[in-house]
Amino acid sequence: MSWETSVWEDREALSRAAGAELAQVAAKAVEAHGRFDLALAGGSTPRRLYEILASEYRDQIDWGRTHLFWGDERYVPHSDPLSNCRMARKALIGPLGIAPANVHPMPTSFADPDEAARAYEQTLRAHFGDGMPQFDLVLLGMGPEGHTASLFPGSSALEEEKRWVLPVHVAAEPPLRLTLTLVVLNAAREVFFLVSGPDKGAIVRKILSLSPEETSPFPAARVRPQGRVIWFLDRAAQG
Repeated sequence: MSWETSVWEDREALSRAAGAELAQVAAKAVEAHGRFDLALAGGSTPRRLYEILASEYRDQIDWGRTHLFWGDERYVPHSDPLSNCRMARKALIGPLGIAPANVHPMPTSFADPDEAARAYEQTLRAHFGDGMPQFDLVLLGMGPEGHTASLFPGSSALEEEKRWVLPVHVAAEPPLRLTLTLVVLNAAREVFFLVSGPDKGAIVRKILSLSPEETSPFPAARVRPQGRVIWFLDRAAQG
């Protein structure tokens, strides 16, 4: 694993840099194995990236061979303003007209969230076949306490070694969510962290100062795939 940092003046510049890099990853993936498997992040920071992809990269990325998944989802209907799926549909999927067969949202309609998590694991198995799912790229954000996806400090989900998707209760709104586990995140070919804002700076500095052997209470620091990890930061998040 190698950690790289890419520091930009503001969220706009950060998003444009991430878009250019994502387009290169997509092209390499399609050339290597005929498709681009991308796990999307939720939250506020990725929205501008999705808008840029939908406009400026409409013809530069092979969207017909791109499959979209999610790293986590709030357990609310997909029509809810808090839904990560809804945000991505408005900013990226709808404007591009991506085929429904290429869009794989986490289900949130099950009465039992654990059943929803198991159903999404079956979706991953159906798409990736035997063995561990290996995304070409996973997009992640980071919260001010160091959480990523919906893996929060102190969560028992951080210790999961077998399941790919879990329901979790978190100290945020809404509290019930689904998340990919570190088992899957750490199998990715590449990971991009998109981090902006001054409330992230202290933890960003702590994480980026870690050696590969050091452990950390911050979930974002435990995302350590074999491939490349790029931290796209604005000046405020760099601290």
